[in-house]
Amino acid sequence: MSNAVANGLAGAGGGIIAQIITYPLQTVNTRQQTERVSKQSFANSKRLGTLVQILQVIRSDGWGGLYSGLKPSLLGTAASQGIYYFFYQVFKNKAEAIAIARRAKGRGDGTIGMFSWLLVAAFAGSLNVLLTNPIWVLVTRMQTHTQAERKIMEERKEALLKEASKNCLTGSALQDKLAELDSIKPRPYGTLQAVHEVHTESGIAGFWKGIIPTLIMVCNPSIQFMIYESSLKHMKTKRAARKQGSKNVTALEVFLLGAIAKLGATISTYPLLVVKSRLQAKQEIGGNISLRYSGTFDAITKMIKYEGLPGFYKGMSTKIVQSVFAASVLFMVKEEFVKIYMLLADKCSRVLLSSAK
Repeated sequence: MSNAVANGLAGAGGGIIAQIITYPLQTVNTRQQTERVSKQSFANSKRLGTLVQILQVIRSDGWGGLYSGLKPSLLGTAASQGIYYFFYQVFKNKAEAIAIARRAKGRGDGTIGMFSWLLVAAFAGSLNVLLTNPIWVLVTRMQTHTQAERKIMEERKEALLKEASKNCLTGSALQDKLAELDSIKPRPYGTLQAVHEVHTESGIAGFWKGIIPTLIMVCNPSIQFMIYESSLKHMKTKRAARKQGSKNVTALEVFLLGAIAKLGATISTYPLLVVKSRLQAKQEIGGNISLRYSGTFDAITKMIKYEGLPGFYKGMSTKIVQSVFAASVLFMVKEEFVKIYMLLADKCSRVLLSSAK
């Protein structure tokens, strides 16, 4: 088994485990990112903590609400991490071969530099984004479906109250109509409904909504891997210089390095993530037209105008906890899976060689 295939399979497995563990936080964070609130409303509103919002989701949608869109998300995670780590390893192998060739010619020390790590991660990330963006559009839709339905109900209530004030409709008749609206529950919403809705709204191009900020977001894993690989290289070099025995790092050390790397990447790229989520969610969440977007530039300008800079950082504390923990678990599990895969491959090759003799 090639190390690229092993890393691809390990990345898919590690991604699934990390996704299952942290998915409720991701659901809440997506809702935080896609909630449109004007500057004035934001200043007057009471900011709720992540735990309170989790409880609100459970109260309104049940426990299943925390895992809305989990199935396509797991598919997306497996595909995304598998594709990413496969191509990352392919490009990494090529970069290492180039570095060794350069050393043979008397240039460099034979190791990959920081800029090369950025390029390797960027190429792998771009391929991953282009291939898996449709899955994440569906996941975002499913995570924010109830939120959009609630906004639609609020608009209907406002329209009913305006009509009632014009026609002097009061008393039991008005209360009955409001109660009727309150009794309407969000429609069942699965993957096929999400596919049909996206296609109806925007055609095939709708499945690549948010592709521009998502492609720019490739710098997130690029920064993450630059920090991770550079820290890992530094740790191994330092350990070898001190002659502390094995240069191998432990699972806990990988966990901590992954956390540090993801923290740096998340803080630097979070505004782009908010823009991407806004574009991929149902535009009904925006309520009035001033908070609905036709594209990336429109989203950025409207967010600056109506929400100010705080709008670009909604839910960042939740995202830091979710993404840092998920990345740490993924790195740790993935590295352990790679060891297992390569060990099994080595045993299989030995068995085949011995049987051939």
